[in-house]
Amino acid sequence: MRMLVNLAILLVMVGVAPISSSAQEKETTPKTTPAQMIDAATGKILTEAVEALNTENYDAAKQAIGKLNLEKLSPYERSQVEQILASIDQSQENYPSARNHLAAAIAAGGLNEVDISRLHFQIAQLWLAQEKWKEGAAALEDWFKTTTTPNSAAYYMLAIAYYQQDLLDKALPPAQKALELAEKPQESWISLVLALHLQKEHWKEALPLLTQLINMFPDKKGYWLQLSSVYGQLEQYPKALAIMQLAYNAGLLVDDSDVRRLADLMLFNNVPYRCGQFLDEAIAKKIAKIDSKLYEKQANCWVAAREYTKSIEPLGKAAELSENGDLFVRLGEVQVQRNEWASASAALTKGINKGGLKDLGYAQLMLGIALFNQKEMSQAKGWFQKAKSSNQQRKTAEGYLQLMRAQES
Repeated sequence: MRMLVNLAILLVMVGVAPISSSAQEKETTPKTTPAQMIDAATGKILTEAVEALNTENYDAAKQAIGKLNLEKLSPYERSQVEQILASIDQSQENYPSARNHLAAAIAAGGLNEVDISRLHFQIAQLWLAQEKWKEGAAALEDWFKTTTTPNSAAYYMLAIAYYQQDLLDKALPPAQKALELAEKPQESWISLVLALHLQKEHWKEALPLLTQLINMFPDKKGYWLQLSSVYGQLEQYPKALAIMQLAYNAGLLVDDSDVRRLADLMLFNNVPYRCGQFLDEAIAKKIAKIDSKLYEKQANCWVAAREYTKSIEPLGKAAELSENGDLFVRLGEVQVQRNEWASASAALTKGINKGGLKDLGYAQLMLGIALFNQKEMSQAKGWFQKAKSSNQQRKTAEGYLQLMRAQES
């Protein structure tokens, strides 16, 4: 972090009056006491040091200062020397030494209250430059006590210092004050207040901030996702879906995770047919990663929409890619719904053979039912007998066996 020193400004600051000044110039020059003046010889050396500093010739700047006898300088002259030395250190990122020089400038006793306040603020900035958040916050709090016109940037710095310490309750008031004072709030400032509200689960307070950020930066997907998520936290699920749909329509949702979240919201909001169409489109556009879970989700959309025929293909693909046979069992259930008994038998058999089923007894029962409806009584009987081993399926399996015995008699 390099701080350029403007020579003209510095000379006014230190009270060096031009050698040939008219009466008009004297009237426009800030009033100073004799103790705040710098003699010509000292001023020349300070000018030499500042010129070297502004060309990043730090050694030359230090050599110029070395020409001065610090013990013979007035308090005001000493304070200016210390500030130049602080600028040199700051330019070289030697922040501890820079702080020491600024403290020495204050201790020299030649500055007015306004200058002292300014240096206290610079000391606080140097703490923050080192990411010494605790010390920086303390220094800023001290500075706020000495100034009557703190600006928005100062409040933002204080908020950052507390935020970095996870002191959220202390960070929020200055962060909000920074926004109030700013004529045109910066994105990072709004984002800080937003982050504080989100971490404190202030969902309602987060809504206008996210809306503001979206209006400022409509192409930033993250804000759309956050707004949808906040509506979800508030259990305003239709709005959560609407925000995601708007982002998708704007071409912002191009990641696999975005596709799945939008599909889940469609299912949750009971628009399964639209969900199925959306996933068909996402797969066609290749913005979704093809895997068992995606095909299963697509099938779930069509099943929920009672479009069983449309669910067959994705459910079959999901079952083939799955590590166990549960999705083949699910496919068998759908085929049963369609009274496609032979297809149901085939799917259920694949599921049992693939293994790893959550409920083997249920799959055995369903296979027995599919065979029973195909008049394959011998095979059906065998599967019902196996299903009896399941406590949950025993009663239904025995019922079918009794029915079969009755039909045989």
